[in-house]
Amino acid sequence: MTPPAADGASDPALAAALASAQARVESALETLLVMPEGPEARLFEAMRYATLGGGKRLRAFLVMESASLFGVSETCAARVAAAVEMLHAYSLVHDDLPAMDDDDLRRGRPSTHRAFDEATAILAGDALQTRAFEILADPDTHSDPQARADLVLALAHAAGARGMVGGQMIDMAAEGKDLTEPEVVRLQALKTGRLIQFSTEAGAILGRAPHAQRLALAWYGRDVGAAFQIADDLLDALGTTEETGKTAGKDEAAGKATLVAILGPERARAQALLLAEQGATHLDIFGERAANLRALARFVVARRS
Repeated sequence: MTPPAADGASDPALAAALASAQARVESALETLLVMPEGPEARLFEAMRYATLGGGKRLRAFLVMESASLFGVSETCAARVAAAVEMLHAYSLVHDDLPAMDDDDLRRGRPSTHRAFDEATAILAGDALQTRAFEILADPDTHSDPQARADLVLALAHAAGARGMVGGQMIDMAAEGKDLTEPEVVRLQALKTGRLIQFSTEAGAILGRAPHAQRLALAWYGRDVGAAFQIADDLLDALGTTEETGKTAGKDEAAGKATLVAILGPERARAQALLLAEQGATHLDIFGERAANLRALARFVVARRS
């Protein structure tokens, strides 16, 4: 079942755009994660469990909306959006493992390793990651091999040791330690921000956009990604398990390094709002065509899950 589209978005145009992107990407995921017959079917079942029917699809929306700025085919954009969601799902599956964040709840239901088992969860994450790159490299995603190569390279940079995975390593090593504000900002930029930044750049890559426009979207994604993570930390600190769909209060219990812990909730929220406003200014180059992306910058701070 597709989740509520706008997750409480008050802007009607944004709510409609979020709903449309969710439906389009959910359909693409269904198609791209077809269940096979045979002994490997359990692996695909776990991959589908981890990916389908849940989540905000924020990264997918960013791909779809940025691609629309350049007149990219919805079918091509949805394939890239689905690939990003698969890679994001893999990261969540692995994050929840006992060796990592050890969380039994994700998106309001048992984590993948709880619904299946640890070995299956690890393999499902591995398979989702490789499937994401397989989709980006497929000619069905873009007719231009250079565009496909650029997508693969950009996602590899965002997701690897100098991006999401590197951020996760720093996060684990920092548990129980006092990091400075710049150290936490860098940690979060790698762990969360880089994949969000890729999602905004992906539309420009698909559209073979000029460098200045790709850069503007990258800067927007950088700032929105930072605002998103602060909002996530605020929800962990102040929200409930029912609101967030995952165990609340785990960051503080685990001694995680967050800006909320350093600045306090009020200053952290003000920082998130500032980042969202700053991110929106990078979209001036696109005029009113980027109205939904501007609205999303505000939404990521105001959301309740």
